[in-house]
Amino acid sequence: MSTSSPTPPVGAPPSEPAATPANIRWTLLGVMLGMLLAMLDNTIVSTSMLTIVGDLGGLDHISWVVTAYALATAVSTPVWGKCGDLYGRKHAYLTAIAVFLVGSVASGAAQSMSQLIAFRVIQGLGAGGLASLAFALIGSLVAPRERGRYQGMTATVMAVGTVGGPLLGGLITGHLGWRWAFYVNLPLGLVTFVWCQVMLKLPRQRSKAKIDWLGIVLMTITISSVVLAATWAGTTYAWGSWQIIGLFVTAVVGLFAFVASQRRAPEPVLPLRVFATGNYKMASVMVCAAGAAMFGATLYLPLFQQSVQGADATSSGLLLLPMVAPIALVSNIVGKVMSRTGKYKIFPIVGSACLAVGLFLLSTMDTDTSRLVTSLYMVLVGVGLGFLMQMTTTIAQNSVEMKDMGVASAGVTLFRTIGGSLGVAVFGSLFTRALENHLPGSGTGNSDLELSASALAGLPAGARDAYLGAVAEGTQHIFLVAAVICAAAFLAALAVKEVPLRGKPGGAPGGGPGTGPAGAASVGAQAGAPATAATAPPGRPAA
Repeated sequence: MSTSSPTPPVGAPPSEPAATPANIRWTLLGVMLGMLLAMLDNTIVSTSMLTIVGDLGGLDHISWVVTAYALATAVSTPVWGKCGDLYGRKHAYLTAIAVFLVGSVASGAAQSMSQLIAFRVIQGLGAGGLASLAFALIGSLVAPRERGRYQGMTATVMAVGTVGGPLLGGLITGHLGWRWAFYVNLPLGLVTFVWCQVMLKLPRQRSKAKIDWLGIVLMTITISSVVLAATWAGTTYAWGSWQIIGLFVTAVVGLFAFVASQRRAPEPVLPLRVFATGNYKMASVMVCAAGAAMFGATLYLPLFQQSVQGADATSSGLLLLPMVAPIALVSNIVGKVMSRTGKYKIFPIVGSACLAVGLFLLSTMDTDTSRLVTSLYMVLVGVGLGFLMQMTTTIAQNSVEMKDMGVASAGVTLFRTIGGSLGVAVFGSLFTRALENHLPGSGTGNSDLELSASALAGLPAGARDAYLGAVAEGTQHIFLVAAVICAAAFLAALAVKEVPLRGKPGGAPGGGPGTGPAGAASVGAQAGAPATAATAPPGRPAA
């Protein structure tokens, strides 16, 4: 059993890599490709769903294609993070890529909806490690003081995945067939695997610690209950139904049992010590709120623009450009400023404020709002997310020791997923209720209420106006609630304490040499060699 070193006192910066190696951008490119792999898959498959149902049938099970993937991703995220901390993040990351590719090939070859759902579970298990381990690898390779220099790369990956996914999905489905929506992962995944195998050099890491199976089971029950309740509430079952209440009760009981088990486990899957600092707690609140806001915006803004403003559905990914482009631009600028100054508290404060205001402005849209006005509001939302999203990960990672980098990063990813799932559930319920109020007798599910552009054009003028008014009202409710959620993120940002970031550009980390128990990674170091800090030449910052 491995021994744990004492947690540093609150306010003390944890051990981190001393400096960033010179060829880090090439190494991080491979890590980012893994993140892109997971992001593109989600958006590409969503675009192909109607074609998949037309081929395989099983319309009544279509939601499980998404739910099974999301559930497997959420459940496996902390497990991948812990395995990376115990047995090496490089090998865990390569394994996650391999699992994801196996699930992708199997999904593309599925002959029934049941098979597709089962294979999507395998794919989701791999996806759980792609994002969380990517952030953990970044935390291992780059000192927090220098991490801001590379935020632009992460934001660009998010932008490409958000905008490029729907466009690529429509192109692939229309010309190659829906199976290639899964097969397309194979070439990108193989390039990512080989790139990381060759470029990513980390010290060998072995642990005799036993896997916390009890914690994994309890965590799976808790997360599954939350995700299923969030997915089904207001659509498959009413919020007050015994099924939804039972799931929430199971989640609460499971949470208490999980916390109790983590206090006793020799090597817990999600150590409670990562929550010892207030900054990690506040970062979790902020990333949860940002996840809800981003999921809601990416789902319902294109719907509003296509239905109410008459935008072209075939270019739905481009509709999000006014929001996505500022995310990449602002993240890049903010990261460089943080690297030069070492200051970061002001960024989540400004970001959550911009996000709350932008979402509130979106809640004022009606059937007369122009696309230009909507785009201006989206720019403000994008600026807020650019200030906030990547900074929360830096704050969280700067709050823990190196040996907990994996579970800390996985925790942030998990909270973003849960925030998005809960947000989508609440938003979907609000949207459905608005449509039902305006269109009585039209049904209880979103599939009965959402109309295509051609079907909308064929409605009588009165019915069409009623539908557009319902969509506008539902959108208003969604973004008003999202603005309130982001107001909570603003309060959390105010409570963040500006703990000095470890590492100085071109030198050793402020606060003393040394690495955490997991070892600071040195790109280019030989496997099995001691973890040494790569330093830049005197007078020149590490690149």
